[in-house]
Amino acid sequence: MIGRENRLPYDRPPLSKQLLAGAWDIDRCTLRTSRELEALGIELDLGSVAAHLDVVGRTLVLSDTRRVSFDGLVIATGARPRLLPGVTGRPGVLTLRDLDDAIMLRTLISRPGARLVIAGAGFIGLEVAATARGLGCEVTVVEPLAFPLERAVGPLVGAVCERVHRDRGVDLRLATRLESVAAGTLRDTGVTCRLSDGSSIEADGLLVAVGAIAATSWLTGSGLDVDLEGLNCDASLTAAPGVVAAGDLVRWPHPLTGELLRVEHRTNAAEQGEHAARSLLAGDGARPGFAPVPYVWSDQYDRKIQVIGMPRSSDETAVADGSLEDRSFLVLFGRAGRLTGAVGFNRSRPLMAYRRLLEQGAGFAEALALTP
Repeated sequence: MIGRENRLPYDRPPLSKQLLAGAWDIDRCTLRTSRELEALGIELDLGSVAAHLDVVGRTLVLSDTRRVSFDGLVIATGARPRLLPGVTGRPGVLTLRDLDDAIMLRTLISRPGARLVIAGAGFIGLEVAATARGLGCEVTVVEPLAFPLERAVGPLVGAVCERVHRDRGVDLRLATRLESVAAGTLRDTGVTCRLSDGSSIEADGLLVAVGAIAATSWLTGSGLDVDLEGLNCDASLTAAPGVVAAGDLVRWPHPLTGELLRVEHRTNAAEQGEHAARSLLAGDGARPGFAPVPYVWSDQYDRKIQVIGMPRSSDETAVADGSLEDRSFLVLFGRAGRLTGAVGFNRSRPLMAYRRLLEQGAGFAEALALTP
């Protein structure tokens, strides 16, 4: 197992929540101890970076020029944070992808009187906003779209997210862009953020949370089907004979939609890892397609937000259970007469009743008729 970081494999969701808040330590995030990995016969090569892949010669070349031969290969290099030109890389400007990023961000937001600006109101941005507010940090979130999480859950649910965060004291600047960043006046590492509405914000730091890009640049020239959108695999997650992939960099044809998907969520990465291993072990035998109903969750304050399926912001929506006003509800999404997804706020049990309907390709009206 070759990994870029000099750390044992760890879970990433706590980086924006429990670990960032200081409620968990690093050991609690670790997925397997050294002893457990040794018992499985896994040899760790940490702090090493893959630089090139020779599929025909079945050789992996590392950045220190070492060459590693293989019979089977699992590519799981994930994704890297999307950067903002002229902004990322400046003092006081952070991203959140690995454990070291989380530790640096926690140090910043834990300071007395700390102020944080977040560019992006997606899952990472909003989770960090909720955690930072819990620590007493002043938070401003800048988002070009009209609602938080609009691409993921649509405007109806996005409007509820907006109210949840405003009620907790988050300064949401919606339909607004971050135009530039300069050195700030609050501290040596402070920043001055200039926005498209003409205003400026002084802060101790800026978190750029505007999405991620598949980490595939090292695969250029490998002969694999790779582009800016990710590593293209078949339905079994096979990229070439003896080569499979899993996680945030994978694009594969999903049987339920016929579309090429790339899903950047923890549950998907874990499930793909298991499926990719089965496909690799099957060799030339039967390799079934990977066809789960996508699932993602997000903990923000006292709300658990869960999304199943593949909803779009333009889909038809309807409240199937609960109340938007009470911020405890289940909203269904439909497109062309078909159920495409469901979003729940503190509605875990009724939400999962719709997963089978999504697997079966149920109609939107049929789903609405179901009593949660």
